[in-house]
Amino acid sequence: MDVVRTAIGLMSGTSMDGIDVALIRTDGRGFIERGPFLGMPYDAEFRGRLKRALELARPLRDRNERPGELREIELELTLRHATAVTAFLEHFGLAANGVDILGFHGQTVLHRPDEGLTIQIGDGRELACRTGLSVVYDMRANDMVHGGQGAPLVPAYHAALAGKFQQAGEAVCFVNIGGISNLTYIGADGRIAAFDSGPGNTLIDQWVEMQTGRTYDPGGEIGGRGKVVPALAERYLNSPFFRGNVRRSLDRGDFAPLRPDEASLEDGARTLAHVAAASIIKSAGFLPERPSAYIVCGGGRLNGTLMGELSAMTEGSRVLSAEAAGFDGDAMEAEAWAYLAVRSLDGLPLTFPGTTGVAAPVSGGVLARP
Repeated sequence: MDVVRTAIGLMSGTSMDGIDVALIRTDGRGFIERGPFLGMPYDAEFRGRLKRALELARPLRDRNERPGELREIELELTLRHATAVTAFLEHFGLAANGVDILGFHGQTVLHRPDEGLTIQIGDGRELACRTGLSVVYDMRANDMVHGGQGAPLVPAYHAALAGKFQQAGEAVCFVNIGGISNLTYIGADGRIAAFDSGPGNTLIDQWVEMQTGRTYDPGGEIGGRGKVVPALAERYLNSPFFRGNVRRSLDRGDFAPLRPDEASLEDGARTLAHVAAASIIKSAGFLPERPSAYIVCGGGRLNGTLMGELSAMTEGSRVLSAEAAGFDGDAMEAEAWAYLAVRSLDGLPLTFPGTTGVAAPVSGGVLARP
């Protein structure tokens, strides 16, 4: 009989806006009972520290290197995650002894799949000691050891959520619009295909912060007042990333931000929302078939301008927010990390040939006990 465990997932994504914490009960297979969720934003000073970590990681060639200041940032990140776990348990009146496992993503500071290199800072052993809970962390590395791209990892969870669509004979595509966007296709027959699709919120966030000091475009309001600048949009959409049949995972730095003088605030935000949507559609051309519905999760689903662009580009397919499909678009990635932690405990695959390009389904993750 499959063991049902209570797991907490901790996610800090490429947008670097905070820590998402979610609890689920699952057997790591088809049973999922979703619990509470809490998002805890980073302050501006620590976001700046994480941006510094990206610079410090750029010259690294060994995924275990933590020179000087990078180790200090890693420890601070870990302590913030420990505090987030404590706050989550207190907020929802939960007992730590009722939690079986933490799934800890850490913060990606470098991702170069072509070199077989991915670095996530975050000390799983320190987190286990600080929380008194067992932790599964470093879930991408084993995929790369076996020839995969190390991303995306969330498709295993998407596939578990897609049951009701499969029963209706529908092929669906989960679209996660975080800093980088990724797609997960689940066919009516259970076939999975997944890959990064292009820039998501990162370029928009960088542009708005550069121009205004704000960290994002709330609701897509700024972009909604602008116009698409075709020459700028085409510069991104003509990237070699969108050509060829081999899909690859992306690093936050793979698409350069706009220069400050290239557009007005509004036109830049609108153009980059258009690019985010068009990237999804271009990449969806590599899916096995056109899905009947796109289910959009991640912060990008809250950008009305981006969602409007996406809806205008999908011919014959519905565009649904995660909530409209019965899910929680804010919690989904953190839930996924909880789900993957349980799968890791049972030695079940986290990645598959159709998701990361790994040679055969492979498990992963490192277990740290308190």
